Amino acid sequence: MYRYDEFDRAFLQDRNREFRAQVSRRLAGELTEDEFKPLRLMNGLYLQLHAYMLRIAVPYGAMTSRQLRQLGYIARRWDKGFGHWTTRQNIQFNWIKLIDVPDILEALAEVDMHAIQTSGNCIRNVTSDPFAGAAADEIEDPRIWAEVLRQWSTNHPEFTYLPRKFKFAVTGALQDRAAIAFHDIGIRILGGPNATKGFRIFVGGGQGRTPYVAQEMKAFLPQENLLSYLEAMLRVYNLHGRRDNIYKARIKILVNAIGVDEYRRQVEEEWQRIRAEGADLPAEEIDRIRAHFLAPDLAARPLDAAAFAKARSEDADFDRWVRRNVVAHKNPDYAIVSIAFKEPGRPPGDATADEMESVADAADRYSRGEVRVTYTQNLILPHVARADLIDLYEDLKSAGLAGGNTDLITDIIACPGLDYCNLANARSIPIAQAITERFADPQRAEDIGELRLNISGCINACGHHHAGHIGILGVDKKGTEHYQITLGGSAADNASVGTILGPSFPAEELPAAIENIVDTYLARRTGGETFLATYARVGANPFKEALYGTR
Repeated sequence: MYRYDEFDRAFLQDRNREFRAQVSRRLAGELTEDEFKPLRLMNGLYLQLHAYMLRIAVPYGAMTSRQLRQLGYIARRWDKGFGHWTTRQNIQFNWIKLIDVPDILEALAEVDMHAIQTSGNCIRNVTSDPFAGAAADEIEDPRIWAEVLRQWSTNHPEFTYLPRKFKFAVTGALQDRAAIAFHDIGIRILGGPNATKGFRIFVGGGQGRTPYVAQEMKAFLPQENLLSYLEAMLRVYNLHGRRDNIYKARIKILVNAIGVDEYRRQVEEEWQRIRAEGADLPAEEIDRIRAHFLAPDLAARPLDAAAFAKARSEDADFDRWVRRNVVAHKNPDYAIVSIAFKEPGRPPGDATADEMESVADAADRYSRGEVRVTYTQNLILPHVARADLIDLYEDLKSAGLAGGNTDLITDIIACPGLDYCNLANARSIPIAQAITERFADPQRAEDIGELRLNISGCINACGHHHAGHIGILGVDKKGTEHYQITLGGSAADNASVGTILGPSFPAEELPAAIENIVDTYLARRTGGETFLATYARVGANPFKEALYGTR
C-alpha cells in the first residue's frame, strides 16, 4: 500500500500545528462555536449529542497492522475503549474531549493517518473494494486509482468548498463490492481494446432524502484521462450545484434536474477545454503510485486437504465460518478472510481496543500485516494462506471474533443513531441488537441465506437502509420512535432503491415484523432463491398482507 513520503508527513505536521492553535483559541474563548465549527469540520471533528466525535480517514479501506494498533491505543487512551467502523471505510471515536484532539491527531500522524476531509462540503474519503489486490475476479487493483484520487483531491483548492459533500467509489473486479451505484461518482475498471484498460463512469447516485441509483456517464474512459474528466465533472457541478438549499445541493439533484445527457454535454465541453491544460497525471507519476501496489510475493503454502476436511467435519462452527467468511484469492494457496463485528448483542461495527489489537496481531501472523475495512462495517485479512485457516480461526475464536455470518441477516449495517447522533430521529443500535438476538441461532440465519438488513436512525441514511434487501428507517412519530420498513434494495451490480412497505412500527413491534417478513419469504421461496430473488418474483403484496392484514 501507499507509504507517506517527506512531503506528506510535513503537510500533516503543519496541519496539526495549525489546528492545535485553533483548538487553543476555542478553549480560551477567543473563537465562538460558530467560528470554530468550519475549522473543526475540516479536521473531521463533529459535535454530537454527548461529546465530540472524531472521524478518521482510512483511504480505500486499507490499513497496516501498525495503524490498527494505534487506533486501539487511541480508543483506550482518549475514548471509552472502542471505536466504530463506518460505511465509508472510516473509523469514528464518539467520546472525544476537545482538549485531547490535537494529541490524537499527532498520534495519528505517527502512523501516517489523519482526519482531513472526513467532513465538510469537500471530496470525502475515497472508498474501494476491500478485496483489492487479492480478489480472484479482479481486472486491476483499484487502490492504484483510489490513491490517485486521494492525492488529487486532498485540499484541492477548487473542490474544498463544494455545494455539498462529495463521494467517490472505485472498483476493479467483476463483482461490485464497493457500492459504486450509490455514490456521487462511481468508477469501474474495464478491459478495453488491444489489452488496454479504462473506466466506466457513473454519476448521480446517493441515498438520503432523495435516493438515486447512479446513471452511466461515460461507457469507456481511457485511464490516462481520468483526472481531467473528473475535474470537468466537478467543475460543472461546482458551477451549477444548489447552494441555496441543502436538500437540493447534491450532484444527484443537478443530474436529475437537467438530465444526464445535458450534464454530459456540459462536461464534455468543459473537458475539451481543460485537457490541453495538462490536468491529467503524466505516465511516470501513475507508475510511481502503481509501484506501491505491486502484487505481494506469496510463498507457496499448499493446504493439507485431509486435515482441513477433518476439522470442518468435526466443528460445525468452523465449517460455517469457512463457508461464510472465507473467499477465493487470486492465488489458490491463499484466501481472503472476513472478520465479523456483528456478534448477537453487540452494536454493529463497534470494535474494542483489545479487538483491534487482536486483529492487528492476526494480520501480522497471517496476512502480511494488511487489514481492510468494509463498507459493511467488518474487517478483512486479504492474504491468508489456506494452510493457516485453522490456526487463524482459533485465534479469532479466542478474541470473540469468529462469527460466521457474512451477508446473513445478523450481518447488519447500522449507523450510531439517536444514542450518539444529534441528527437522528430514532435509535439504531438497540434495534440491531434486538434483531440479531432474535436470529441468534447461526444455523437458522444460514438457512435463511443471503439477506442484507440495513438500519438508519434518520433520513440521511448513514446506515444505507435504501440499499438493504430489508431496510429500516427510524422516524419521529409524535415524539416517539417508529421504524419504517423498505424491501428490495440492493447495493450490488443490480443496484436498486428499496420500496416503502407501509406504515411504520414502534420499536417493540419491529423485531416481530422483521420475523414476519422472513417467514413470508421462506414460505414463498422456491429452489433455494435468495430473499431478493423471491421479492423480485412475488412483489411486495404478500409481505404487505402478512404485516398489515390484521392492522
